Amino acid sequence: MFCISRILSKSVRPESVEGQVSSPPSVHGSTSSPRTEGFCGRRAAPLILILLAACTASKPPVIIATPADTATYPPFAVSKWEMLPDWQTINLQPAWAAFWQSCNALKNKPGWQPVCARAHELTQPDNASLRAFFEEGFTPYQVFNPDGSSQGLITGYYEPRLYGSRVKTARFRYPLYGVPDDLLTIDLSELYPQLKGLRLRGRVQGNRVVPYFNRGEIDNGKAPLQGRELLWVDNAVDLFFLQVQGSGRVELPDGSLVKIGYAEQNGHPYNSIGKKLVDMGALKLEEASMQNIKLWAQKNPDKLDNLLEHNPSYVFFRELPDSLPAPVGALGVPLTNEYSLAVDSRTIPLGAPVFLSTTYPSSGESLNRLMLAQDTGGAIKGAVRGDFFWGFGDQAGAQAGRMKQQGQMWVLFPKGAEPALNP
Repeated sequence: MFCISRILSKSVRPESVEGQVSSPPSVHGSTSSPRTEGFCGRRAAPLILILLAACTASKPPVIIATPADTATYPPFAVSKWEMLPDWQTINLQPAWAAFWQSCNALKNKPGWQPVCARAHELTQPDNASLRAFFEEGFTPYQVFNPDGSSQGLITGYYEPRLYGSRVKTARFRYPLYGVPDDLLTIDLSELYPQLKGLRLRGRVQGNRVVPYFNRGEIDNGKAPLQGRELLWVDNAVDLFFLQVQGSGRVELPDGSLVKIGYAEQNGHPYNSIGKKLVDMGALKLEEASMQNIKLWAQKNPDKLDNLLEHNPSYVFFRELPDSLPAPVGALGVPLTNEYSLAVDSRTIPLGAPVFLSTTYPSSGESLNRLMLAQDTGGAIKGAVRGDFFWGFGDQAGAQAGRMKQQGQMWVLFPKGAEPALNP
């Protein structure tokens, strides 16, 4: 019998940027697991209780499950365009390319057909034309948290550059693995249609399904992964953060770049190493950024393995074609630098335009722009919760690593496809 202990959101990118430990409850870095809320605690409660009844306290969890993209409460309120900060003055041109990516995925879906067809008719629209297009075709709804608050955490992520080789050397000795042959994935909806989108991960041991190997076991060679190495890289911490981001590029000794993306995960829950360093007293809460975690690792190489093993979650990758312009998000389309947003798809529909009002990292400068909800993340939980995609490289990483801002969000729903709200 399977024992379900955690619930994760379906994600091409498994987690948000590590080090963001001052999140509110139910998001990455909180003291309680973000994966025990939402679907498990509400819609799937009866089945989850049945499954748990067959588990003993001494048995480890087998899997992680992935909830359906279904809102657990109505988090919206009808708004007006004038409520969106700087709506009349912001430049909508950069968002237009990202909007087209959403239409590529949604143009044949009810509610989206009219607006995507109308978008196709616009050729080289100016800013005024774009503003009129959105105002005529969409209705803005402000997003609220269950407690009625409108502010939430906005973090950032990016596509890192690593240095590696296709063969193991004295310098390049940390393996980047493809999906293991023995990793078992079970789609629960085949047995329980009400659990559409839920997947179990484990491995077969005799006639039992048991948890897949955790990070420590994989790093110590206990998993049968020989021959599954895609590449070898030169830095264990960079490899860890690549798994956090979910995609990146590896520069080979000849200067060429190999694009890699998320393929699977071992099914174990995600634990924040940033929060662990705070609990240890190694960093203050406000210091727990990606950059400071890397600095700590450089100064404490003898303690690094134990720190990384604190997070049992492990990500496996696949090599992506060179022609792909950017990482592909959960919507299935390439992300657009600084205009794609990762959201909790249980409350905000993937593909929808989202007006974000926040501030730049470590700054009070306003950052108000129209973005597109095109990705998800295992740590992106909650209504007013977003992860801002900064793009590729060190500069994008610097911005993403520092971004831990408060913000407000408005979802633009196509007219005729507005959400049903409770009275």
